[in-house]
Amino acid sequence: MFQEFKAFIARGNVLDLAVAVIIGAAFGTIVTSFTEDLVMPIIGLFSGGADFTGLFLVLGDIPADYAGSPTDYEALKKAGVALFGYGKFLTALLNFLIIAWVIFLMVKAANKAMAPAPAPAAPAEPSPPTPSEALLAEIRDELRKGRG
Repeated sequence: MFQEFKAFIARGNVLDLAVAVIIGAAFGTIVTSFTEDLVMPIIGLFSGGADFTGLFLVLGDIPADYAGSPTDYEALKKAGVALFGYGKFLTALLNFLIIAWVIFLMVKAANKAMAPAPAPAAPAEPSPPTPSEALLAEIRDELRKGRG
């Protein structure tokens, strides 16, 4: 069983998958930083300073011993308050759309770079028969008629 597991792990596609997962995780952190640190502040600038990650609705009661701000999402969440954090969802959705767009562009570029070789040209249309070829075709057709 150990030998089978070793053979499974050593296969190229398993190693390729492991590398892809690691690179994907690193790429995810880059996109998250891009979204949260660069894109969202610009969107906030144009939308009147709104920070999507801070958009939420309080669904439960805030504990009496809570000393933080009632507008601090993370502190309220840590205190166990039921929150509807739609701003975090919007940020995650934007992250997904950016990742999907970048992957689309990468696949499009890869497909363009690895475009298949052009198909060989179709054979040229046959030239019209010469008079002797036409005569031979007529003779052939007459012989066929005579047999049938």
